[in-house]
Amino acid sequence: MTGELKTSISTITNPKIVSRDEWLIARRQLLAREKQLTRERDAIAAERRRLPCVKVDTAYAFDSSSGKKTLSDLFEGKSQLMVYHFMFGPDWQEGCPSCSFVMDHTDATLVHLAQRDVAFVAISRAPLAKIEPFKKRMGWRFNWVSSYHNDFNRDYGVSFTKEELARSDIYNFGTSGHPSEEAPGFSVFYKDRNDVFHTYSTYARGAETGMLTYNYLDLVPKGRDEGGLYFPMAWVRHQDRYEDGRLADAAKPYWPAEKASASKERESSSCCAGHV
Repeated sequence: MTGELKTSISTITNPKIVSRDEWLIARRQLLAREKQLTRERDAIAAERRRLPCVKVDTAYAFDSSSGKKTLSDLFEGKSQLMVYHFMFGPDWQEGCPSCSFVMDHTDATLVHLAQRDVAFVAISRAPLAKIEPFKKRMGWRFNWVSSYHNDFNRDYGVSFTKEELARSDIYNFGTSGHPSEEAPGFSVFYKDRNDVFHTYSTYARGAETGMLTYNYLDLVPKGRDEGGLYFPMAWVRHQDRYEDGRLADAAKPYWPAEKASASKERESSSCCAGHV
């Protein structure tokens, strides 16, 4: 199907124009707040590292391009493993555009993560026969395995039944609902000898950690410019689909249903952004 493109065409109305000296005063005031935010972010990162961990006793078996892999195998000699929960359902024709947006920022980080003892893998419920051609189409190199034959996605809060979608407490540690049977997020694991421990997970807007484009957009005058969209990431397409907007899944199972919606609903209905 052809999806309507949401190219930014907004303008900045009545910009406040001041002298260079006045601008410098305003900039220094903002800089003080930015420094405060940096210090708070550092403090939260330290608190995150102090979280207790949970031993993983389930013997998950994942399908990979080189055969069956255990969760322990996915560390590939490292002691830390970052997992991206990529929304790609077993019946879908292609991966979620928003998750693809996240992954477009990933390959260049792999060599640097390895220097800090970190392995990376994406995990989806789609069978490997669907994952591999889509990965090739996108030109990605990161490790991507299938959890089609295990309960990993459900155990880590990113896959739901159709019946569960009616609830408002199925996602993000029971704090929200979700519009799709698949959900995004990051989970982190630590390996000590033969034992694997779950140390951290983040969902919803926590996935913005992997979206460098958003960091850039937050610096420009128009920002993310998503105010007029039915949900924040409705403008996103696969990297090779911005010209025609084409989406292979007519039902767009990765996104909330498009309808007239109040701002409160917009804030809570995005697959990767719009609620914390």
